[in-house]
Amino acid sequence: MKQPSVSGVVERRLLVNYRVDPEVAARALPPPLRPQLVAGWAVAGICLIRLGQLRPGRMPAWLGIRSENAAHRFAVEWDGPDGGDGPRTGVYIPRRDSASLVNVVAGGRLFPGEHHRASFDVRETEQDLQVAFASVDGTAHVSVDVRVTQRLEGSLLFKDTREASDFFRHGSAGFSPARDSRKLDGMKLRADRWAIEPVEVRAVRSSFFEDTRLFPSGSATLDCALVMRDIPVIWTALRPMLAPAVLLAISSAAGAISEWIDVAARRMRARRVGLCSLPDQKMSWGVQRQQQRMMWLPGSRADG
Repeated sequence: MKQPSVSGVVERRLLVNYRVDPEVAARALPPPLRPQLVAGWAVAGICLIRLGQLRPGRMPAWLGIRSENAAHRFAVEWDGPDGGDGPRTGVYIPRRDSASLVNVVAGGRLFPGEHHRASFDVRETEQDLQVAFASVDGTAHVSVDVRVTQRLEGSLLFKDTREASDFFRHGSAGFSPARDSRKLDGMKLRADRWAIEPVEVRAVRSSFFEDTRLFPSGSATLDCALVMRDIPVIWTALRPMLAPAVLLAISSAAGAISEWIDVAARRMRARRVGLCSLPDQKMSWGVQRQQQRMMWLPGSRADG
């Protein structure tokens, strides 16, 4: 079943970004994805996003829902099908959390991306923003305290806000684990307007980036944070990305089918050649038998 597009408004999108050891990031990614490097670092982070008027694309906005959501993400790249257009870029999202039961139930079914149920605590003004969440299953928690500032400072990934904005705008394709473990679900974000502000991080805690089993000490460091507000957006489903083992199986099956078709075609051509020559063979046998019979008729023998 074709999944519908999803429309909504990004009322607030807080991007908390980490620079990560590339080898450590690579271990967290499923093939064929690999880390997209910036200044020699992999880029990962937390997206804390409040969505409004969220609905299937053709529904009126007033029927949409509002929800607080979170996503842990890695900036990634991968090779296109022909390999000649250079690497493609996007994000890999190993985990999504949402306060919306609708998102939890529909995620991975009606639209790509499974969601875990979580409770959120948000305190927000024009200048100050505090967002925290804890998953119902107790496996994830995050708390962030930021203040809007005029200039991006202290980042080793981006020299200024414009460079950071361009980087995240080009990472509009997102892939995440599907209910079918052999593939990754994908969605593409489209926004006609794009505006980002830098924020100063006063405090941040993350069970994901503080897990030393995933990120050994010193391998993931807070780099910067950015905020977006009031951006109309549309998400459309992408073709699922298949695991290399599945692609290999499909390629082998396609090769076997092609070989079978080739053998069948050769056999068909051989049969056609045989059928075309069959009447000539019968005619030749008939002539021989007629000649044999005529040899025994009176007056038919040469010596008669």
